[in-house]
Amino acid sequence: MGCDGGTIPKRHELVKGPKKVEKVDKNAELAAKWKYCALSQEKLRRPIVSCDLGRLYNKDAIIEYLLDKTAERPNAEAVAHIRGIKDIKELNLTDNPEWEGERRNTKGDRYEDIHCGMFICPVVGLEMNGKHRFCYLQTCGCVFSDRALKEVKTEICHKCGDAFKDEDIVVLNGTKEEVEKLREKMEEKRIKAKTKKSKKSKAAETVSTPSESKDDAQSSQADVEGSSLQNGGESRQSAVAGSSGFSSSSKGTKSSTSSATKRSIQEMTEKSEAFKSLFTTHSSAKRTKDQTSNWVTHTPYHF
Repeated sequence: MGCDGGTIPKRHELVKGPKKVEKVDKNAELAAKWKYCALSQEKLRRPIVSCDLGRLYNKDAIIEYLLDKTAERPNAEAVAHIRGIKDIKELNLTDNPEWEGERRNTKGDRYEDIHCGMFICPVVGLEMNGKHRFCYLQTCGCVFSDRALKEVKTEICHKCGDAFKDEDIVVLNGTKEEVEKLREKMEEKRIKAKTKKSKKSKAAETVSTPSESKDDAQSSQADVEGSSLQNGGESRQSAVAGSSGFSSSSKGTKSSTSSATKRSIQEMTEKSEAFKSLFTTHSSAKRTKDQTSNWVTHTPYHF
């Protein structure tokens, strides 16, 4: 049956019980959230950005993701809500003077504090290592601890002096409940932005339609004026032609009537002889051949 040689087996070696649930190391979990990028799983390095859900990313990784979204990435679900560069905010972090970098314990002869953070709160001085709650402002990107915002209540940023509201505060690496609240807030913000864009587009359309109608009215008026000018020119030409024809016809009729009605004054019986003698057609004005002057003379009336 085995167990020869005087070996004594124990119960857990012979009976298989239920498997224990593996627990995640809290220190490793905190280090993964606060020291590594949520997308590329590389160590955080400046410039560091955050989304509306409070996750930390390297800006280079986010830009690469936005340029090529078809590439396969292990944590693509963590950035599914990021549509563009406007959905992230670059963080204004304060360096920790006690942070010595990655090569601080190369020999292994000194104690290494795994909870030492790269950044601290500029107001209180707490390290950003996951043990304390940190927030950032969407207006300017400055990062503070939650304790600093509660102890020093103000509507102006402690670091840069920009004004902000309570709605602009976003919790970094919050709990599941806090992430759900931030997601709802993000969706509401996007819906409001869409409504504003639709209103602006409608206003632009309403502004453009009256201008188009005015242009149409002006063009129609110009067409009417052009047609009226053309009609006026044609009417003027016809009027000129008609007037010229009428004048020519009137001249012809006048000449015909004058020729028809023209009579010699000498034939008028109602005129006296003294009046008739004033004209050259009178018999007294006529001269004989002897009375006519020579052709050399200047005046024809030389006697």
